[in-house]
Amino acid sequence: MTNRRNFLKTTAIASAAVVLNSFTGNAEEIREEQNELPEGKVRKPIVLSTWRFGLQANEAAWEVLKNGGRALDAVEAGVKVPEADPKERSVGYGGRPDRDGRVTLDACIMDEMSNIGSVGCLEHIKHPISVARAVMEKTPHVMLVGDGALQFALSQGFQKENLLVPDSEREWKEWLKTSEYKPIANIENHDTIGMIALDAAGNLSGACTTSGMAFKMHGRLGDSPIIGAGLYVDNEIGAATATGHGEEVIRIAGCHLVVELMRQGRSPQKACEEAVQRVVKLMKNRNKNLKDIQVGFIALNKKGDYGSYCVQSGFNYAVYDETGNRLIDPDFYIK
Repeated sequence: MTNRRNFLKTTAIASAAVVLNSFTGNAEEIREEQNELPEGKVRKPIVLSTWRFGLQANEAAWEVLKNGGRALDAVEAGVKVPEADPKERSVGYGGRPDRDGRVTLDACIMDEMSNIGSVGCLEHIKHPISVARAVMEKTPHVMLVGDGALQFALSQGFQKENLLVPDSEREWKEWLKTSEYKPIANIENHDTIGMIALDAAGNLSGACTTSGMAFKMHGRLGDSPIIGAGLYVDNEIGAATATGHGEEVIRIAGCHLVVELMRQGRSPQKACEEAVQRVVKLMKNRNKNLKDIQVGFIALNKKGDYGSYCVQSGFNYAVYDETGNRLIDPDFYIK
């Protein structure tokens, strides 16, 4: 009996050691996959942004962050880069028009103190993100839309200009021949730049800006100008931003959901995964085909851990920290 007890005790200890070693190894792998830092360490400053054009946007944001600048200033400076690029067809100047041939822009911004500003269906102004910041800082409101947003922008000294570049106009005229409205996932007719940053002081801010879906109905708004859908920041917890089909992001209050899941203890990676799974569930409940959409989230917590998840492959995002600027093509998507 004594030998049997000793055998069982030795076997249990050995098994526990194997389990412990396996758990430790898996945890390290998971931490590496999710870009998680060991306990007590913080990665700051850091900036994340959606899609390949985020690399150039991150460069501008990093110029602010590396000098101890505020995350709010960094995200505004960053997203203004694609906003001003006439070759960028889904953000700002050069964006594809709606079905009436009008380029309408949406943007929002949020700082570490929960100050927010937003504009929707804004025409003729190259930098809607800066107008959104002006709404935040100079009005008693949080959102202005349409002609009201334009009049406010002009009153603040923004210049009115034609945003419909020749290439976008040609595409629109070609589209008019059929007027078939069918956005294609991961084709640059519905994408957004969302940017979230953690500065050297440990504060978070975010910005999101887009020209929306190409050939949309005039007046259509997606998630990008909606705080809690296309962007959300909680300076105690983390920040998230979204890209893709805005209607599906709005349906789950996507970025607020991601941040709340981080509040409950999820890593940025796991929070993004759960939010996407929520989209998938509601799509299936409505008998919709997942292949027709793309939705992706990126998230950042107060430690500087970050993660992403999306409905389909093809999504990418850019990260800039003290190790440099890099594009990430995550193998995290619905398979």
